[in-house]
Amino acid sequence: MRLTRAQSKEANKRALLDAAREIVGREGSRARLEDITELAGLTTGAVYSLFGGKDGLMVAMVDDYTGPLDLRPIQTADPGLSLEEVVAEIARQFWRMADTPEAVGQLLFEVRVLDLVLNDPALLVKLNAAIRSTENALARLFTGRSSGGAAVTHDQAVRLARALKATLSGLGQSVILGVSGSSEQYFVNVAHALITPGVLGPA
Repeated sequence: MRLTRAQSKEANKRALLDAAREIVGREGSRARLEDITELAGLTTGAVYSLFGGKDGLMVAMVDDYTGPLDLRPIQTADPGLSLEEVVAEIARQFWRMADTPEAVGQLLFEVRVLDLVLNDPALLVKLNAAIRSTENALARLFTGRSSGGAAVTHDQAVRLARALKATLSGLGQSVILGVSGSSEQYFVNVAHALITPGVLGPA
């Protein structure tokens, strides 16, 4: 089946984004546009046509990256689940992400992206936006859930989401690096320990 012009354009964009992610994952800030286009099977002209150049491609790559956290199973779960039950499921997912052979490559890519963005203000803005987007998605899962006999407000949910993501990401990195022994239940226990007035703050 022959692709339409719009479909071909989207396919080329996807090929360049995937290639950029792979090359940046290996080379970080040393990633060369020529290597990216070669892997994608396209020309540098396609990059300028679709993204305006290498900088535009890098911005799009960071913007496109959402990480391996998949909230869909929780989003479709029973809306009557308590805050503690939802937080426990998120903790289990972070554990599963850290306890797989692919986790090392994922961590390496994220380190390379940091190498790339810390010297580029535009990329740093995009990365911060991606981080906030994940936190907001978590917060939406928490808002209105029952905890301690009261419904969690949006502001409380945002504060919990920020603390939870940072804590579980750090625990996941320690598992990947083999720094300390851990378990799925430990991730859940730590996540539950964050559900306190000190973290949630005022309603």
